[in-house]
Amino acid sequence: MGQIETVLITGAAGFIGRATVVAARLAGLKVVAVTRRDIPEAWQVDPGITPLVCDLAAKDAQDRLASALPVDAVIHAAAHLGDDPARHEAETLTATRNVLAAMPVDVPIVLVSSISVYDAMPLPAHAPLTEDSALQRVETARDAYSAAKLQQEAICAASGHPVWMLRAGAVYGAGRTWHAHSGPSFGPVHMVIASDGEVPLTHVTHLANALIAAAMADPDHAQPLNVVDDDLPTRLRFLAAHRKVGGWPKIVLPMPWRIWLGLSRLLKPVQSHLPGLLCEPTLRARVMPLTYPNARLRAVLGGADSAGFEQLMEHSIKGGRS
Repeated sequence: MGQIETVLITGAAGFIGRATVVAARLAGLKVVAVTRRDIPEAWQVDPGITPLVCDLAAKDAQDRLASALPVDAVIHAAAHLGDDPARHEAETLTATRNVLAAMPVDVPIVLVSSISVYDAMPLPAHAPLTEDSALQRVETARDAYSAAKLQQEAICAASGHPVWMLRAGAVYGAGRTWHAHSGPSFGPVHMVIASDGEVPLTHVTHLANALIAAAMADPDHAQPLNVVDDDLPTRLRFLAAHRKVGGWPKIVLPMPWRIWLGLSRLLKPVQSHLPGLLCEPTLRARVMPLTYPNARLRAVLGGADSAGFEQLMEHSIKGGRS
């Protein structure tokens, strides 16, 4: 594949999508920006951005997407982010099938996936989670979101397209600075579990840059890659940085990992009625102390953090206030 000129980005008005549109334009690419409804004002004054309003789950989605051809690559960021199975069927799975069906089979697909597809149950504490780690099975996935991402990856893999599956960690940036990899909160108090574990973060700009790098890369090298930053904080370091700039949490109560793990095992008979952090599979995936190397990402797509974690967090919190 030669140098690309135009990339189609789904979910373009979302948190990741907007950052990816910006990254594409900075890379000199033209963008077909697919959104279900809202068109940001900035797009209307940029001749390099062609907005396309399209419900990807609708019956006419394939025709509407095909009207945007030719494009040189697709970055598929649109998906349901919650745990509603019906919405996943429409907004994640049907939408993905329509995107794939509308594109010629030689058009590379860059899928925004998630590290939630991995199965943390076989991993011991302090192990590395890498692209070689075991995946969950759809039928036994710990929640609807991870089940949908597994199915979405399988649909893409079977499509015949060259597919980059970029499995993002917890994405943060201006307007979104918290994550689900720490512990429960009660008013001003936050309980942090396994405080020595790394938090698998990626700044939204870093993720966007990786998505664009994949879209511009040789599709013969397409593969799954975990997208996390170089400078990953421990949970206590994250909390200190967040509290310093954002003022919250006021009080941090560390809870040893083994104690919380033991509690989740005692409650296993009633876990279907409990919050996720009291269910062992979810607990392991979110807060077990692990490391998250990004060596394969850097070897294949290059790139580097734009700044250290504390600077990025400060900018994210202050940016969210402006």
